[in-house]
Amino acid sequence: MDVNTIAVIGAGTMGRGIAYAAAAGGYRTILEDISAPVLDAGLAYVCRSLDEGVARGKLSAQQNESALAQLVTARSIEEACREADLVIEAVPEEMETKIEIFTLLDKFARPGSIFASNTSSLAISEMAAVTFRPDKCIGMHFFNPVPKMKLLEIVRAPKTSDDTLAACCEVGRRMGKEVVVVRESPGFLTSRMNALIGNEAFAMLEEGIASAEDIDKAMKLGLNHPMGPFELVDLVGLDVRLSILEYLHRTLGEKFRPSSLLRQYVAAGRLGRKSGRGVYDYPDAKLAGRGIDSQ
Repeated sequence: MDVNTIAVIGAGTMGRGIAYAAAAGGYRTILEDISAPVLDAGLAYVCRSLDEGVARGKLSAQQNESALAQLVTARSIEEACREADLVIEAVPEEMETKIEIFTLLDKFARPGSIFASNTSSLAISEMAAVTFRPDKCIGMHFFNPVPKMKLLEIVRAPKTSDDTLAACCEVGRRMGKEVVVVRESPGFLTSRMNALIGNEAFAMLEEGIASAEDIDKAMKLGLNHPMGPFELVDLVGLDVRLSILEYLHRTLGEKFRPSSLLRQYVAAGRLGRKSGRGVYDYPDAKLAGRGIDSQ
């Protein structure tokens, strides 16, 4: 099927980035969030990122103008998905919340619309099961920050159709992403690998093997990782990483048991950049409220 209009549910960190990629890719883009301040901030981010794309030479002035003209906002899921060919949810990494969103999408969206989840680890088939269109449900795992990260991990559930997969791969390519297709399994590909690396880094830190700074430096200079595991977890969010590890521990076994130090940090409110402190301190970080649709 042809995708012309994309609705993004959730204007938080990931949602606003996905909306930027959709608009820059030439799609009519609808950004939705139930929180007016989050939606306003998300829209401002997309507009700013489009302008920066022109400054970096990634977009022409004409592409920027066209993207801005096709970018709109919505304050309800019903309004957002009414005309969308593809709906991408970017709400918090909680299965209950995602199931709620998919139930509403199935109620309000057109029969032919595709539903995609930006989950980094959860089962697409479980979300698809609450709809009458499991063949049109798929995972589209974007990476933070979306405007700069090239990878899109597309997750095919058991009932995802060939047409749905092909349509979403084409969307990814038009967004300027390199696409990999993964069969649905706990943690998919990247989250499963990252969870192990990050969890081991916390174990080494707790054992006093090396400082956080030196662990990050070793991974970047010795293994050519663009970011160290602690820099990455502070960007993603320690609470998000803990949630993923808990899910992988339940589904894949003992090797994914979350580090006790990671649990301690999350319990103490050390969630990363968004809270001003994670493994490292971020004294200039500004806290922002989140609606249910934000991630």
